[in-house]
Amino acid sequence: MSTQGEARALIAAVRDRRGELAEGGFAADRDNADPTANLALLAGLGVARLAVPAAYGGLWDGTERGGWGAVIRAVREISAGDGPTGQNWLTTALVARELFGPDSGLPEPTRAELARRLLDDGLRLVSSAAETGVSGRTTARPVAGGVVLSGTKSFNTNSGGLGVAAVRCVLAGEPPTPHQVLVDLTHPQVRLHDDWDTMGQRGTRSQTVTYQDVFVPDGRHQPLAGPFSPVFLGAAMLLHAGLLQGIGEGALDALVQHTRTMERGSLPQFATPAEDPLILRRLGALSSRLAASRALLHTAADQLETGRDGEDDGTVDCFRAKVAAVDAALEAAAGIHEITGARSTSNAFRYDRYWRNARTFASHDPTDAKNVYIGGYELNGHLPALSSIIRL
Repeated sequence: MSTQGEARALIAAVRDRRGELAEGGFAADRDNADPTANLALLAGLGVARLAVPAAYGGLWDGTERGGWGAVIRAVREISAGDGPTGQNWLTTALVARELFGPDSGLPEPTRAELARRLLDDGLRLVSSAAETGVSGRTTARPVAGGVVLSGTKSFNTNSGGLGVAAVRCVLAGEPPTPHQVLVDLTHPQVRLHDDWDTMGQRGTRSQTVTYQDVFVPDGRHQPLAGPFSPVFLGAAMLLHAGLLQGIGEGALDALVQHTRTMERGSLPQFATPAEDPLILRRLGALSSRLAASRALLHTAADQLETGRDGEDDGTVDCFRAKVAAVDAALEAAAGIHEITGARSTSNAFRYDRYWRNARTFASHDPTDAKNVYIGGYELNGHLPALSSIIRL
């Protein structure tokens, strides 16, 4: 089987397990817990191969543009099962692409070890970068044989899996320089605050983490090459779009499954949902809306792989795909209870988690701003620099 064929087979395998992912997501949302079983299921399927270079046993060709279409499609399928699981896996994939990418300065033994742990042990990766709401900057201090890391990061998605955090910091010196260190979250001098308690995406466990003078040996830290490339930023936007698209498709799945169990239509004159034109119209409209946003997502993902540097045509479709996915996901998630009625609001179903998850993640960055940039592109033919308008 070709590499592309293997990637398609992995994505199909995830699609077949969406029901199990939904069950795991239900429990994690109820308990405000990490969806550990879901991530173990994905590890067992070998989905990590999509984010690991072929040189280490993965399916990615190792180039900057290669393989994004498969990763984005996988995120959509995973998130259709459970949004927080999708965000956790997305984080691992995005950090892996950074660590194994062309600009990475990690030595070969470290890269080989990370690949082995990703493929064999189900290693989960954390992007430990945000410092919103904390005092001071996280700093690495050079010492013999490595660096000592000190500081606090405020948003650490996927940290409930106690994997490896890729910590963005400054390396002490004159002048201080951007740096990245790899820290196992099981290290005794790492403090996990367990303070993640949000309305939605609860299973991401995006808690605060404090690094209390953690020694990091040489070979597990590196200078940061500079700002993310437009390709990487465009891919990140499409991964976010894929997450929201998946949540919307999961909401439609839940809506259809529940509607099939209903014994009456929305009004007395309709004996069953199958005879109720009001229900059928809403289902059809949601299905079409999601199909359209899915098609745009896939087109933009494929253009990202085949595009050329400096072209804005593909980039603007990344913006359009994110806008379309946000709107479609929120509409689908909000429609569940209106279509299925008051009984579906029971916590026995927890259908509200689809809207809570979609609304929470869609709040990451404003859709209105993207529409402004798209409108500017339509009038002026260009976009501002992605590094000035995309937040990871």
